[in-house]
Amino acid sequence: MLKIGLITGLAALLLTASAPGQTTEGVLTPLEDILLPQYAIPGSNTAPAAVTVARLHYGGGGDWYWGSSALPNFLAFVRDHSNFPVDTLEKSVQIADENLFRFPFLFATGHGLMKFSGEEKERLRTYLANGGFLFINDSYGMDQNLRKEIKSLFPERELTELPFDHPLYHCYYDFPTGPPKIHEHDNKPAQGLGIIIDGRVVLYYLYESDIGDGWEDPQVHNDPPDKREAALKMGMNILAYALTY
Repeated sequence: MLKIGLITGLAALLLTASAPGQTTEGVLTPLEDILLPQYAIPGSNTAPAAVTVARLHYGGGGDWYWGSSALPNFLAFVRDHSNFPVDTLEKSVQIADENLFRFPFLFATGHGLMKFSGEEKERLRTYLANGGFLFINDSYGMDQNLRKEIKSLFPERELTELPFDHPLYHCYYDFPTGPPKIHEHDNKPAQGLGIIIDGRVVLYYLYESDIGDGWEDPQVHNDPPDKREAALKMGMNILAYALTY
């Protein structure tokens, strides 16, 4: 299982190769004495030791690319409000891509359908079971289809609402009443639901909250500053949990 210690900072994780040009499928390994230039991610603006968050390019027709300013703003917030070595350039990845296991944290958002092929489900299960983390933000309209897709991904597990005392809500900032309500949508309370493997949340789904829209530039949704701050802080908690539990 992926565990990263917080001592003087974060020991970042990437998929490391067994030899130049080769990869070890399904294993996320701490980078300590093996930080070699050939393992740097193309297009990155940081050393290969930085945590690199990727936007998940999923199939099914949903707008996986929604909110172009969201992830860069969130990563800048992480850089400015923590000691986490983070790459602030947005990356995108498909489940079938060779470099999937280079990213310890995947972010998915949008509207409409999200679909995984049989091969993608197998590979995503391997990724999540070996330390990866998937955060899904329902920007509106994903819920009905998404719950079915998660059930087909993990038929033996339940997507369960996390209690408010769960470490995810307290590991960096304190959210005593759970996830913040950023956008109204259907006027239902915000819910944070998870798939848990061996006591660790590996997939976290935010419904009726939409912190992803709260990460965007202020003029996009005209969210008040306190809403945007709550959204960014909640994202910080999700990332901190993913990388330290």
